[in-house]
Amino acid sequence: MRSTKTHQIFSLKLLLLGVLLAFIVLFLLRTNLSSADYSKQSSNDNTLSRKTLVANKESSAKEENDNNCPQTTACTKIPPSLAQTLIHYTTSTITPQQTLKEISVTAGVLEKRSPCNFLVFGLGHDSLMWAALNHGGRTVFLEEDEAWIEQIRRRFPTLDTHHVRYESKVNEAEGLMDVGKGPECTAVGDPRYSMCLLALKGLPSEVYETKWDLIMVDAPTGYYEEAPGRMTAIFTAGMMARNREEGSETDVFVHDVNRVVEDKFSKAFLCEGYMREQEGRLRHFRIPSHRDDTQRPFCPTLE
Repeated sequence: MRSTKTHQIFSLKLLLLGVLLAFIVLFLLRTNLSSADYSKQSSNDNTLSRKTLVANKESSAKEENDNNCPQTTACTKIPPSLAQTLIHYTTSTITPQQTLKEISVTAGVLEKRSPCNFLVFGLGHDSLMWAALNHGGRTVFLEEDEAWIEQIRRRFPTLDTHHVRYESKVNEAEGLMDVGKGPECTAVGDPRYSMCLLALKGLPSEVYETKWDLIMVDAPTGYYEEAPGRMTAIFTAGMMARNREEGSETDVFVHDVNRVVEDKFSKAFLCEGYMREQEGRLRHFRIPSHRDDTQRPFCPTLE
């Protein structure tokens, strides 16, 4: 009886021990599974957080780019200089002195050659337009009237303007035409070192040192006998064009060719053989470099 009871107690202990061991095993298994799930969830959460962070950064960068509009091919914001030009001509009652057809001649050349170096003899109501049409290039204006320069600078400080003095007057044109036929005036070279009386020597040094792709002669005044004439401006434009590096061509425009000086001097020193077209009072010449051929005549022979 005692041995049976002892055996029952021992069996009960084994059962309890087995249950305890099973409980411990289950507990350990559950703990490991929970840890694995937690690690996996944490990993997923971290991955999601990183993705969210990257997405947020990309979104912020995109928003910043949209707001700042950097200078890239994707940027569509209009440059401030062009915006100013649009506002000025939209609200102004003063129109440029050149007609639409005359302006279109130069604008067509600028469309092909800009951004480029554009030198303009004269500062007027069309200056802001020329600078805008040559956006990204360099446009320089030479003006004889200092008071007018200051007035324009206050209104449009971004325009590159310089004061220039003209020594010759309209009533001296006939004598200067004869001077221009001499060998010192047909030689190719830098105008500031030329012995020709028609060469302008008092311009800013940067004007001589820049290779101009386009030159517009629309100054000085030139409309009465005692006014500064355009003889030297036209001659110097032609000399700059001929003195450019080999293989270059310069487009030169002369306005007001209905007047005697502009008519005769543009034909004589820019050459009828180099003239491409005339629209109204505007003539367009395309002058090649003469430095690649020292035997090239000053003006080509007309066919």
